[in-house]
Amino acid sequence: MKTEVTCILAAALLFALAAAVPAYAQVDAEAAQALAKRNDCFKCHAIDKTKKAPPYKRIAARLKTKPDGVEVIVEHVTSGHMVRLEDGTDEKHRIIDTTNPDELRNLALWILSL
Repeated sequence: MKTEVTCILAAALLFALAAAVPAYAQVDAEAAQALAKRNDCFKCHAIDKTKKAPPYKRIAARLKTKPDGVEVIVEHVTSGHMVRLEDGTDEKHRIIDTTNPDELRNLALWILSL
């Protein structure tokens, strides 16, 4: 009986931990990169090098532990607000050319997966 309870508690804990982990495994990296290329995102961003804007890995490091990380990225790429560039200048962030929520979420999840 004690073993059954322990197994049930262990299974419940594993299930809870799995639910808490972001769904990065569901990312279509190829589609996300294609969307980024179509929108010239790589003109300012690189995956792991600083260009005109911060690298995606630095963005991911800052946001991946935040529960609203996906929403923050989607808001950032769809709002066109002012951003501070690496050289200290300000520029309006380009608005991505899709309103498809699945494409936007996939792009955000791809960035967070880096």
